[in-house]
Amino acid sequence: MKILIANDDGIKARGIRELTTAMSAIEGAEIYICAPETQQSGKSHSISMEKPMQITEVSYEGAVMAMMVNGTPADCVMLGIRYLHSQGIDIDIVYSGINEGSNLGTDTIYSGTVGAAVEGAICGKPSVAVSVASHKPEHFEAACRLAQLVYPKVAAKMDSSMIVNINTPNLPADEIKGTMITRIGRREYDEWFTPHKNDNGITEYWYAGDPIVYDSDDITIDVIAVQEGYASITPIMYDSTAHDKIESLQKWNIDLI
Repeated sequence: MKILIANDDGIKARGIRELTTAMSAIEGAEIYICAPETQQSGKSHSISMEKPMQITEVSYEGAVMAMMVNGTPADCVMLGIRYLHSQGIDIDIVYSGINEGSNLGTDTIYSGTVGAAVEGAICGKPSVAVSVASHKPEHFEAACRLAQLVYPKVAAKMDSSMIVNINTPNLPADEIKGTMITRIGRREYDEWFTPHKNDNGITEYWYAGDPIVYDSDDITIDVIAVQEGYASITPIMYDSTAHDKIESLQKWNIDLI
């Protein structure tokens, strides 16, 4: 089974090294890496349309082949799958991560990690996104273990239109309360923009924010589950149609003819 690993923190990030080590330990797994050369967090599912991309092959422990790309996370998956196919290598599954920072709730819309997994699904590959809920994570073992545990399920049965989104607290594995299958909630911040004058005297605005702590025990919501010390696994899809609203909109009777 051939696994493509991408991320949004860049090919030199610790998270992708940890994920590569974990997945390469699976019997029969062949690991290929295609990851950004620089930090690409918050790029969502953006792709490079007005600039050429370059692939640089690099040596990478645990990988059959590793490529560094001057593009976005979604670029890496799209280009990586097609480039490898041109070399006679067909990818079976896409993994994205391990991200340094959670990708929960509405943050999944902004996430380059999730964006890479979504691109995998669009390319017809079962895809998994993996994150640890800290921007300076110390504990990757639970995320690695869950990535390994979902692998046979994803490989055998998963619909390629669905993405498995894994998030773990930044805790030792034996301190995590358990694993919850969750749904997407709201990820809100006490946010602000800090003004700063650059060297040219032009005011720039830097985004910052602290996540809101929720007063809720509904651990079926991904944000609450991780806040309360559980690992979260959420099935998400690139089809964002509000299917239950189609009938209501049909009653609007809007027609150009």
